[in-house]
Amino acid sequence: MLRGDLVTLRPIEADDYDRLAAFSNDVEVELLANDEPPRPRSRASVAEFWDGVAERGEVAFGISADDKLIGFCRFTNADPVSQTAAVGISIGDREYWGRGYGREALRLLVDYGFRLRNLRKLWLAVHSNNPRAIRAYEAVGFIEEGRQRAQLWRAGEYVDVVYMGLTKHKRH
Repeated sequence: MLRGDLVTLRPIEADDYDRLAAFSNDVEVELLANDEPPRPRSRASVAEFWDGVAERGEVAFGISADDKLIGFCRFTNADPVSQTAAVGISIGDREYWGRGYGREALRLLVDYGFRLRNLRKLWLAVHSNNPRAIRAYEAVGFIEEGRQRAQLWRAGEYVDVVYMGLTKHKRH
């Protein structure tokens, strides 16, 4: 487990699936985090997704605060030759939005990736209509590397997809 002042990054357990399913069925959370339109997700489909994390070569953590799961973060698209991976994070519990919990979880994840997994670069894609997430990524040291204009349809409008990156030796 990785501990900060506000959050702990820990394994995702089967006991978390009900809460993760609730996050997956929150339309606002899904609009901010996913590229597909929101759709109903059963607990079984959520369990199947999280049970397959290791098989897909991903590394995932539950984000806990105040003795409860508030979200998750993970590495995907790992490239062992280039030593890169994509980062994903979601704070599904709205009580914890805008209060530094996601930023601290991201810092812990970045440190884990660089220091313990020997990754050289981390990258991510974020929707341009999620300024809170962009500010958190920038605070941790990510910089914009590219943008696909009007790429996704989100709740009545087209939004840009912003690509951001952080290299091991350019951390803040």
